[in-house]
Amino acid sequence: MTKRITVRYFAGFREKAGTDEEEVNIEVATAGDVFALLKHRHGSTEPLGHCKVAINDEMADWSSNVNDGDTVLLFPPVAGG
Repeated sequence: MTKRITVRYFAGFREKAGTDEEEVNIEVATAGDVFALLKHRHGSTEPLGHCKVAINDEMADWSSNVNDGDTVLLFPPVAGG
């Protein structure tokens, strides 16, 4: 089933996508599905395990369900020491 979701990108993901937010119509079940589809679309090379996700402004697991109308926030790994 196709869902219309808003995706917000941060840091390196924003640079790769060329925007900080976009609405997409995609067939996904989980946050991990969103990441996998958009990773290839925007040419990101970050592995899923190094990144974080939130759904509707609450931190989530990659296995969390994504519903029509949700906002998914994608965070790349944080560098630092």
